[in-house]
Amino acid sequence: MFIQRNNEKINLLKKELSKNNGILRLTPTWVPRAFLMPGRRLRLDPQDLYALGANRGGIDERWFASTVRVDNPGAPEDEGLSYIVIAKTAGIKKILLKEATELMGEKLLGSEIMAKHNGWMVLTKFFDNLGPIPFHMHQTDRDAKKVGRLGKPEAYYFPLQLNFTRNNFPYTFFGLKSGTTKEDIKKCLQRWNKGDNGILDFSKAYRLKLGTGWDVPVGILHAPGSLVTYEPQRSSDVFGMFQSMVEGRYVEREFLTKDVPKELHQDFDYLVEMLDWEKNVDPEFGKNRFRAPIPVKELDEMRENGYEEKWVVYGSQYFSAKELTIFPKREAVIKDKGAYGFILVQGHGLIENLEMETPVMIRFKQLTNDEFFVTYNRARQGVKIVNKSSEDNLVMLKHFGPDNSEAPIIQQ
Repeated sequence: MFIQRNNEKINLLKKELSKNNGILRLTPTWVPRAFLMPGRRLRLDPQDLYALGANRGGIDERWFASTVRVDNPGAPEDEGLSYIVIAKTAGIKKILLKEATELMGEKLLGSEIMAKHNGWMVLTKFFDNLGPIPFHMHQTDRDAKKVGRLGKPEAYYFPLQLNFTRNNFPYTFFGLKSGTTKEDIKKCLQRWNKGDNGILDFSKAYRLKLGTGWDVPVGILHAPGSLVTYEPQRSSDVFGMFQSMVEGRYVEREFLTKDVPKELHQDFDYLVEMLDWEKNVDPEFGKNRFRAPIPVKELDEMRENGYEEKWVVYGSQYFSAKELTIFPKREAVIKDKGAYGFILVQGHGLIENLEMETPVMIRFKQLTNDEFFVTYNRARQGVKIVNKSSEDNLVMLKHFGPDNSEAPIIQQ
């Protein structure tokens, strides 16, 4: 029966890929966070912000092309996982993208990626909060392995289309001031239950600029600000909160140690050693980690052909991302060297024979035409994208997995 069900799914996927020229439509994937307040800019209907229950927290994240289950208390088994939409005359069927990569990984991702990584190893999301996220870090492979997980480097980009307001705190604390000692941070952690533990006194805030981004390797302390953020990252959900209170709200200590072996929960030396100390106290942190967009080709050449494309996330071996703009009433065939997911953030049009549109408001269980996955061979052959508007740009954000040879390399 199990083999029969898998064969049925494979046949459905093959038919869908054939019908759509190697492109898959994905469902919206919504994620709540109990310790944050949603910023209300993800186009989710306001009456659905607490669709999963107030006890679970407000929905402040949308995950894209996800094969990672969210690590939230009380979450159902498929929370955080993206589904592929299979349109049939008898109705809509859905297959997990995770299942599809397990059943047809070479077809979706290419043989080289499957041989090296055995799956789609990037998680991308929008996060949208009223205020800042608590000061936290993501573990290295060394430390994450102790709890059976992977380390999580990540990167940020701040899209103009969703940031019509900056909300309460459009600044991010990154790293630690030069001269900060490990003993300083240990003392902050030891003061966890005495109100604000004062850890931000040892950091520096940077004003966030729309249309730019940041690179955040593992082990870096950061407290993301209140802009809607496009965030590619490695496919993991590990973290450790180092701030005991944010905006007057208490952060449970379990969020400090949730990805730490139980016997080390009170080992302050270990907790501080999870940090990449050299990168945290780097006096050139802003210069080394800030990312301005880089055109993929000469701008004049692209504009003459009806489009503009820029690298907005680069410098990591684990992921990269582009922003593609197709001008009004223009079309372009865009080639890439690897499979990718994308989210449409402005305009409407076609990708091959599939309709795309940017929704104004989405109900919690509603399907949309704004998120898709482009398979390996289709990406390499090129996809035809048409902007059907006479006035409005069509804009998408494209997220790639590891080992993208086209992405710019940063020498540091």
